[in-house]
Amino acid sequence: MRLRNVKGAKDKILLSRYNIDDPYSNINNWNKVFNNNNPIYIEIGMGKGKFIIENAINNPNINYIGIEKFDSVIVRAIEKVNDLEIPNLRFIRMDANRIDEVFNKEVNRIYLNFSDPWPKERHVKRRLTSPIFLQKYDKIFKGKCIIEMKTDNIDLFNYSKDSLMEYGYNIDYITCDLHKENIDNVMTEYEEKFSKLNIKINKLIARK
Repeated sequence: MRLRNVKGAKDKILLSRYNIDDPYSNINNWNKVFNNNNPIYIEIGMGKGKFIIENAINNPNINYIGIEKFDSVIVRAIEKVNDLEIPNLRFIRMDANRIDEVFNKEVNRIYLNFSDPWPKERHVKRRLTSPIFLQKYDKIFKGKCIIEMKTDNIDLFNYSKDSLMEYGYNIDYITCDLHKENIDNVMTEYEEKFSKLNIKINKLIARK
């Protein structure tokens, strides 16, 4: 997908009170960022932020951190919240490869929503559910490891299920047609589009 350049994106990001400009300096101190000891849930690849913003508003006793590597995408999330007061929400612009440089046994849950499937075999290591990333997550989880994943890509979904189970995770919940399930579900921007096109959404919750 080709991303459009957004004029002034970097300045908007830097000026936002929701942006964490130097996340690496906060390792071991994220409770001080939020001034509480509430659980921390992160979304890796948050896109334009709909999912994490709605969750933060609906769950004030959980701290949410959205992670996105593209200025042109994260700025859209910032534009949505700059006029709102959501004290339990922060954004980080960074590459997920450095996730274990930012958190140390501080994260309670990870959301992976519509991640890049990296379909070519030579790119398997880049998938966010590959063993390389699961090892990184081991370093950042506090206590139990809980990963929630949604995707429209069945090949990525099947790969992720197998990868998680081989790594020692149990699958607590799994469906290949989420929108037929009678459960609470906050949708992402992509998910809303896919739903209108009757594209099935796959979801799993894994725990270790």
